Formats: sequence, structure tokens, C-alpha cells
Amino acid sequence: MLINDQIKAREVLVIGPNGEQVGVKSLQDALTLASYANLDLVLMSPNATPPVCKVMDYNKFRYEKQKKEKEALKRQKANMSELKEYRLSPVIDVGDFETKLRNATKYLEKGDKIKLTIRFKGRQMAHTELGKEVLEQFASRVTEIADIEQSPKLDGRTMTMLLVPKKNK
Repeated sequence: MLINDQIKAREVLVIGPNGEQVGVKSLQDALTLASYANLDLVLMSPNATPPVCKVMDYNKFRYEKQKKEKEALKRQKANMSELKEYRLSPVIDVGDFETKLRNATKYLEKGDKIKLTIRFKGRQMAHTELGKEVLEQFASRVTEIADIEQSPKLDGRTMTMLLVPKKNK
């Protein structure tokens, strides 16, 4: 954006610091008006006839704009959470279970979703309740930081469950 002496138009439509329309002034008059108020003359709409300028504190304006952009980027990142998948077994050992639980907890705290998958092989299909118990145990261990978005569901030989981080707002 062009400010103060960078503006090249001869006449500009001036808007005051409180948003009131001052009127069409010569560039020199507009700059004088801005300097009396200890503010800057900022070119808001260069393509209008006459160009529109506003009397404001340009540094404060730039700071507010950057703050809004950062906030928008934060919100955008929050919406872009990743989906991490962990494959478990219905007969998983305690150490393996704890390791996967610890890793999944880190991702949940970071804001990512977790998909837990159990693939049943051979005779394990006769005891799908064991897989369901493993998934429910996993979910019960992370209840303080995660909610169940999709409860354990069997689809063919695969049982899946989806965990999402809790909203702390």
C-alpha cells in the first residue's frame, strides 16, 4: 500500500481517522491534514476516481492485518489435522500395546486423528470379541485426551475404530 509521499495522484477523496468522509482534497492538503493529526495518509483504493485515501496510523493498521492473517492461518492448520493409522493385533503383547499407545498419545495431543485397525487372520475370525476388547482398552486409556468418533466396526476381516482429540475450547 502506498503511504504519504509515495502517493502520486493530484486530488484524492479523504476519509478521516474515525471513518467520516472529509471530501475531495488536493494531495498536499490531505498530507497536511494527516500530519496535523500525527497520522499517515494511506491510499486505500487507487483505481477509484478520485483515488480514496484514509487518514490512519499505518503501523497499527499493518500490525492488525498481520495479526488477523496469523489467526486465520492458525484456524486453517487446526482444520488440517492428519489421520494416523495404527495396526494392532487381537493377541498384542503388553509392551507393543504400550509403545503404540504412547505414540498415538503424542499425535492426539498434537491434534491429529487416530485410526486403529485390527486385521484378523485365519481362526482369529472366530474370536472377533478379543479384537474389540483391545480397541476398547486402547480407547479407555486415552479418554482424557481423545473422544471416540467411530466405535469398533467389523468390515470383512478388518475391525476399525476412529479417535479424535478432545476440543478444549
